[in-house]
Amino acid sequence: MASLAVRKQRAKGAVKGLKKLYPDAHCELDFKTPLQLAVATILSAQCTDKRVNVVTKTLFKRCKNVKDFAAIDIEELEGLVRSTGFYRNKAKSIQELSKALIERFSGKMPKTMKELLTLRGVARKTGNVILGSAFNLSEGIVVDTHMKRVSYRLGLTVQKDPVKVEQDLMQCVDPKDWNFFGHGMVWHGRRACYARNPDCGSCLLSKDCLKKGV
Repeated sequence: MASLAVRKQRAKGAVKGLKKLYPDAHCELDFKTPLQLAVATILSAQCTDKRVNVVTKTLFKRCKNVKDFAAIDIEELEGLVRSTGFYRNKAKSIQELSKALIERFSGKMPKTMKELLTLRGVARKTGNVILGSAFNLSEGIVVDTHMKRVSYRLGLTVQKDPVKVEQDLMQCVDPKDWNFFGHGMVWHGRRACYARNPDCGSCLLSKDCLKKGV
């Protein structure tokens, strides 16, 4: 892997290009509260944001607050989230998270990664999504399949494990850009840097991209 100085320069160029391409990049999950975002993010595992937004439109009408999520019959909750896949595990995570919020956090979503990671269904990716999109805070960078693919192609990391990818990115991306970078890279992965046949010809990042794995 290239030196940190080289990777910092690449990251700086990537951020600049992404801001030109997607100045309004944001989380594409629909939510109004931190709890809704946590639920939607849990449901988004191995599922598209589009499908999750369809499901939560109904789900959030049935469960309007943390008490509703904690009290709902688990089989009913499973039925409501079934189409997102892995619905039994997701329903259990959502309900246990809600109960923990009531028991340990006065029903409110905590605002630190350390506390968030104590909740069922919350790993660093989910924690970063909640902190960044619900509270405009950052303790790291969201790493999903798009981030892993695009950051590898750009030569910002050679790691495959999400935690190690995040560590590499946190080293070379300016902390003030962590939240935007997370959204911008995901948007780029969805709109241009596809897993197959990436649109390199019209990509503003192409000039400085190593195109690793392409």
